[in-house]
Amino acid sequence: MSIIHELLHLESGLGSRKFSTVSKILSYQILIILIITALLAGYGGMSYAISCALGGVAAFIPNLYFALRIQKAAGLPARKVMNSFYVGESGKLILTALLFVMIFKVPNVTILPLLVGYITALSVFWFALLMR
Repeated sequence: MSIIHELLHLESGLGSRKFSTVSKILSYQILIILIITALLAGYGGMSYAISCALGGVAAFIPNLYFALRIQKAAGLPARKVMNSFYVGESGKLILTALLFVMIFKVPNVTILPLLVGYITALSVFWFALLMR
């Protein structure tokens, strides 16, 4: 079973199948990255689209890492879950910084679309909290 499939496992619920909250958030993140990238491609061309997609990836990959880290801790004692949370959050911050360092080495990256992609992907969490 792949890591993504394992993370996006389906939960059974009253005879129907539904996605877990984490899988919904990650799926919506991918969807919003694709939509915003397409919109910016139409507005500013390929340079804007690539910059936006890179910003979205800089938000998505650390969130995926964090989600996988927390999922692995499910069912463990509370202390180990909290340790996993702290390690996951630290790893997420380090991954984000490393991704931005790598992104800024890509030629012709446009800052505004990069930040739009990043912030838009991160905003999925805030909207998910409001929808609950």
